[in-house]
Amino acid sequence: MNSYEYKVLPAPARGDKVRGVKTTEDRFAHALSAALNAQARDGWEFLRAETLPAEERTGFTGRRTVYLNLLVFRRPVDEEARADQPAAGRPAAPRIAPLAEGKAPRLGPATGSDATDL
Repeated sequence: MNSYEYKVLPAPARGDKVRGVKTTEDRFAHALSAALNAQARDGWEFLRAETLPAEERTGFTGRRTVYLNLLVFRRPVDEEARADQPAAGRPAAPRIAPLAEGKAPRLGPATGSDATDL
């Protein structure tokens, strides 16, 4: 079974000025293709473009809904590399190097006021 990781980026809002590109549509297409090609060089496959609502504040108490254009990319994840990474939302377990035999200090029973604080 293939596993993927996903990346979501904002779509370009306006076209780039480029020599020889005159119209608004051509400038926007150039900016979009540059964004897609930059992600493709890093191994990300373009999946789709989405327009999603987002609520933002206006003034002190007002809110309004704006629509954001997003680009969704994905790339396959190696199963071996995935096993080394922690699950989403959980921190990675610390890696502890084993100590040589006889190097760890011996601990006795808890005594005194520190034992009652637990």
